Amino acid sequence: MGRSLWLILAFSLSLLAGCAQQPPKDDSIYQDLGQRAGIQRIVEGMLLRVAKDDRIYKYFAKVDIVRVRDKLVEKFCADAGGPCTYTGDSLAEAHKGMHLSRSDFNALVENLIDSMNEQHIPVTTQNRFIARLAPQRGEVIEK
Repeated sequence: MGRSLWLILAFSLSLLAGCAQQPPKDDSIYQDLGQRAGIQRIVEGMLLRVAKDDRIYKYFAKVDIVRVRDKLVEKFCADAGGPCTYTGDSLAEAHKGMHLSRSDFNALVENLIDSMNEQHIPVTTQNRFIARLAPQRGEVIEK
């Protein structure tokens, strides 16, 4: 299945399944991602890819990238059902005035998927994790 089709399928399924965002009930995704250390490797790999991605690097050019990394690790850890607490701004506040498009968002997700692939995260785990993240998409796009 092509990457674009896979992204569309993953988001469609997750949006249907996650219309009402609910907190994770177990930590299996957190465990399958390699716990906090694995999530940090995934986030760092994603950000390295973003830095080379002509589509979206500009959104990260003038940010404190260490803070972004740390907050993404917290956010992903909490979203995956781990023992972390996200202490950053709300997604809507953090992306206010950026006017991110669906294409921008999808580019970031592609970089996330590539990073998870590099860490040998099984596709089933990737799908489950993306399903947890997808309902938050509306807090980021076109804000």
